[in-house]
This record gives sequence, C-alpha cells and structure tokens, in this order.
Amino acid sequence: MINGSIINIEGLNLHIGNKHILKDINVKIPEKKLTVILGPSGCGKTTLLKSLNRLTDLYPEVKTQGKIFNGGIDILNPKIEITELRKKMGLLAQSPYPLPMSIYDNITYGLRISGRRKKRYLSKRVEYYLRQVSLWEEVKDRLKDPASALSIGQQQRLCLARGLSVDPDIILADEPTSALDPVSSREIEELFLKLKQRYTIVMVTHILRQARRVADYVIFMYLGEIVEHGTAEQIFENPQNQITKAYIKGTYS
Repeated sequence: MINGSIINIEGLNLHIGNKHILKDINVKIPEKKLTVILGPSGCGKTTLLKSLNRLTDLYPEVKTQGKIFNGGIDILNPKIEITELRKKMGLLAQSPYPLPMSIYDNITYGLRISGRRKKRYLSKRVEYYLRQVSLWEEVKDRLKDPASALSIGQQQRLCLARGLSVDPDIILADEPTSALDPVSSREIEELFLKLKQRYTIVMVTHILRQARRVADYVIFMYLGEIVEHGTAEQIFENPQNQITKAYIKGTYS
C-alpha cells in the first residue's frame, strides 16, 4: 500500500485540434516514490507527463480541461506562474540537451538566474549536484570543458544535475534512457532509485523490463485512457484488466 499523494489529477481531457489525446484522466501520484507511466507507443504517456508542468501550453492547438492539483493548487489555473511551476517539476527529456556552455556553467545557470552568484557558493553547489548524479569524479578536472564534449550518458546525467540545481520537488522523465547505451541506461535507473528518497519521480517508458526494475507505482495507459493503476506489485503480479494482462505477458498486439 502506498499512502500520500503529491499530484491529484481530476477529469483531465486534452485535445490537439480535433483529436482527443487524453480521455478523462483521474489518478493520484504518490509522493517520494517512482511512478512509471507505462503503455504502448502513441497511447498518451508523454502528453500526460508534459501536462504536469504545462509544457503542453507550448502548442497553441492544444485544449485542456480538468484539474491537476499540486500542493492543493490547481496548476491548470491560467493565473499560475509557469516559471515557478517548472522549477518545481523539472523535465528530463528523451535525448540530453545540455546548454551550449561549459559543464560548470550548465549547473550554475539556474543558480545565477535565481540570484545566487558568489563564486565559492557556486563551486560548492556544482560539486554537490554533480555528486548527486555520480558525475563528479568523472568531470572534476574538466569543469570548464564544453558540456558537448561529454558522452551521451554523461550529458544525460549532467542535465539531471542541472534540473536538480533549482530545487525541484518532482522530476519528470520522458523515456530518459531511450537514447542511451545499456550501461548508461542502468546508471540512470540506479540514480533514480537513489533520488526517489528525496524527490517524487514520474517516468514515462514503454520498456516493460525497465518498469519492473524501477517502479513503485504504475499507471498503465492505452489509447489515451488510464486502463489501470496501482502499486508495481499489483500491476505486474495481479493485473485486473485484460489489456493490462496482455501487455504484461507480452502478448499484446
């Protein structure tokens, strides 16, 4: 049993033009757990994830109805300050997008914007966040090198560190290992298992093996709807819906 939710989604519907993408989504996301949004490609997983910090607002053809509560506040309220919302819910994308600057400056960028500019403080924070993502020992002697010089797996960990530097409550991860090799993928998974002690993590994946390895809670989607949701044990060991059962068994088509 998982108690305590940090996000409560009520009656969420999302249309892109005439297409109904998310259909009457109702679910609670538990706090300081790793929730996996699972399902076949094209079922609405990423759209649901991006709705949580209103990245869907970037597309003028998107129309959203419903409520998403975080801390008792409906984040879909048009009066919400979007910049502050996105600080609380950082997004780790499918492919890493380090800023076109040094490793050091990637971490300090958000800190400087928020007014924290003392060199000694920034240096300590850089080390702190790079250690959080197990990257410090690999890059401590080349912090002034461009971030683009890092491997893809290192770039993804750097992007995660950059997101952590603005003190989020929630980490949103959209297929964060899809562009990585198996070793780098496992490093990201292990980081998430460690970080969930301090952060709520919501991760999209269509890789069943990965979901089994990392999930505390699972939201299974199909054709824009939540078919079933529950603890990882409930979903993987005793799914109630026939579509879920077929997907878990690998007989889904």
